Amino acid sequence: MEDGHNYDEESVLLHDKLHGKLSVASKVPLTSRRDLSLAYTPGVAQVCLEIAKDPGRVHSLTLKHNSVAVVSDGSAILGIGNLGAHAAIPVMEGKAVLFKEFANVDAFPICLNTQKTEEIINAVRVIAPVFGGINLEDISSPRCFEVEDGLKDIGIPVFHDDQHGTAIVVLAALMNALRFTDKDLSKCRVVFNGSGASALACARLLIVAGERKLLPKLGDLIMVDSKGILDRNRADLHSHKRELAEAGNVENRTGTLSDAMVGADVFIGLSTGNCVTAQMVRSMNKGPIVFPMANPTPEILPDLAHEAGASIVGTGRSDYPNQINNVLAFPGIFRGALDSSAITINDEMKIEAARALSSYVKEVGPERILPDALDRKVAYHVADAVAAAAKRTGVCRP
Repeated sequence: MEDGHNYDEESVLLHDKLHGKLSVASKVPLTSRRDLSLAYTPGVAQVCLEIAKDPGRVHSLTLKHNSVAVVSDGSAILGIGNLGAHAAIPVMEGKAVLFKEFANVDAFPICLNTQKTEEIINAVRVIAPVFGGINLEDISSPRCFEVEDGLKDIGIPVFHDDQHGTAIVVLAALMNALRFTDKDLSKCRVVFNGSGASALACARLLIVAGERKLLPKLGDLIMVDSKGILDRNRADLHSHKRELAEAGNVENRTGTLSDAMVGADVFIGLSTGNCVTAQMVRSMNKGPIVFPMANPTPEILPDLAHEAGASIVGTGRSDYPNQINNVLAFPGIFRGALDSSAITINDEMKIEAARALSSYVKEVGPERILPDALDRKVAYHVADAVAAAAKRTGVCRP
């Protein structure tokens, strides 16, 4: 119950009343025989011939130029787990609504009744002709990595939002939190609790930004999973975890989350609720930045984190200040990619999206490190930066 509303009950009633949140609208009138002849037969045959003669014209003659498929296998739905394809539909519908509302992108939910990596890859490949981009959503790790890797060559952007959308918004939030606290990223130790897709992507983007000199090089990074700190001696790490264990943890620390947080400057949680204590926050360096983003219950409640000395706290919830919300990223990312005719979404585009989000906030404060999630101008600000990065890095169709 929030603000006097039972959102669970009200949401079920809304969906039941509307029978879903999407419908299809035609762009053309059908009020005369001429209208029918232009929209369908006989006129449409010539449009087909034009595309067959020059396949590139599909982008200007069809909906492909502005359409995105929101693809899920229902294996990791919105923090509630593996509920399958049918139960994923309301979330993917909601994602499509956000695409339309915030960036005027036509998106459609594609929920696949399989959780086999190769079947998902093949399904997306065969439907790709009608779409200008693919937004992968709520696919569990490590399958999500394999699916994304298997679709890199399909000629349109493929973006796993749980990974990269989260990474972009977290990076933007961190940039402004550092700006407010006057901390130097090159001297900071960042601790991640959680090593799923989103945490790994956030950590990787931080490292890549420093390596490419797009941001100061990060001082140190330590990741913690359910078994403890990722250290280089652990034999149970898959390739994505091992990459980050070797890229960070310069002292090769071992132990628990509590051990990792001693002397840290930043905590980023993408894990489980109530796993961080006030004492852990007190053990960090003075005035730490704390992002407990587990939903619905953060790793530590903001009030407790502040009482323990945190200077800035951001969560994934809308009822606390500094909501770190993917809706700030993915509509603008795809708007920019579609507008620039990008065939991929590379690291430079992601980092420039984070920069755009960060710069949008003119007056950073302890409760103002990100734009308002409902600000309709944000997506277009991000889109401009993404499109410019796509053109600058040469990933656009001729």
